[in-house]
Amino acid sequence: MADLNKVMLIGRLTRDPQLRYTPANQAVCDFGLATGRKYRTASGEEREESTFIDCTVWAKGAEIFNQYMRKGKQVFIEGRLKLDQWDDKQTGQKRSKLTVVVDNFQFLGGRDEGGAPHGGAQNGGDEEGGGRGYSRPGGYGGNSGGNSGGGGSRSSAPRQNQPAEEPPYGNEQSFKDEDIPF
Repeated sequence: MADLNKVMLIGRLTRDPQLRYTPANQAVCDFGLATGRKYRTASGEEREESTFIDCTVWAKGAEIFNQYMRKGKQVFIEGRLKLDQWDDKQTGQKRSKLTVVVDNFQFLGGRDEGGAPHGGAQNGGDEEGGGRGYSRPGGYGGNSGGNSGGGGSRSSAPRQNQPAEEPPYGNEQSFKDEDIPF
């Protein structure tokens, strides 16, 4: 069976995004995300727990995310888990940190919630919800944007009100019903 490393989260930013650039001039944006869950214990008591997640967006998506998002804004993200490991220079102990590398995101909320910053809707999005996001070309399983330093065009426009995209692998994905052997 094949492995799958996919994360989908909705949460609020715990701090303002931090944009930086690698020596190869690749944009990287780090941010913290808080997600919450309400549940009822066996005794009937309602409880709430929060989970805090470190996330990273690369390339054009990093610049877009940094431009529109601020602490407290709500966002939907899709990505993959990445485990970073290192030796602590002060204690000599092995350390590790689990992060989410974001492939796609969608701003949520209304004008004041991050969906359409600076008043009004963005690129055909509605004024009440979302309307602005980013999808890394190639989607899951493509170039992660990590240490590749590669380019490629990236679209910052939302997917709504646009013609259907071409199949990911070109014309070999085109087939007729008669081509299916069953």
